[in-house]
Amino acid sequence: MTRIAVIDFETTGLSPAMGDRATEVAIVMLEGGEVVGRFQSLMNAGVRISSFIESFTGISNDMIQAAPPAAEVMAAASHFVGDAPMVAHNASFDRRYWAAELARLDLPAPQPFACTVLLSRRLYPEARSHSLGAMAALHQLPSAGRAHRALADAEVAAALLKRIQADLCKRFDLPEAQHPLLMKLQSSPKHAMASVVTKYLTAAQ
Repeated sequence: MTRIAVIDFETTGLSPAMGDRATEVAIVMLEGGEVVGRFQSLMNAGVRISSFIESFTGISNDMIQAAPPAAEVMAAASHFVGDAPMVAHNASFDRRYWAAELARLDLPAPQPFACTVLLSRRLYPEARSHSLGAMAALHQLPSAGRAHRALADAEVAAALLKRIQADLCKRFDLPEAQHPLLMKLQSSPKHAMASVVTKYLTAAQ
């Protein structure tokens, strides 16, 4: 079975292009829908955390000061993920930080990212919000700790991914919903999901 790495970053801001850096990373490794490994660490990138971000995440400058260097953490994270495809909630955000932090180490970041926000919008259009907290409440997913801490959010995102895959299998009578199918579905219109699944299955034969 193909492993899937579900990742979440906490950061000093919204964009590495604006000089923001990661402060914490967590990865939950899934295989066949079951957790087979976890990686989590704070990291010190030498960038000060604002009071707003500190109150939002609970990660303080003192905590970061005592954390291992970002380069060390990201090298270990890259090794942990290997060539596993990746998933994140609001993946465009996490993908940017994954690529930017690894680029500082001259490490590749080729992994395709599926997004549980985009998939949730297609599968659960009735939801008022597709935030991680809203999806967790809608599906009664177990809490994994304080929101906006990397491991807690990665655990909930992994549980959401498992629910999305189960619902896709039930709706389209699939034996499993693999990462390549998730990638195709997240970029398709809601009304075209059935035809996307059909084309995917035909191509896989």
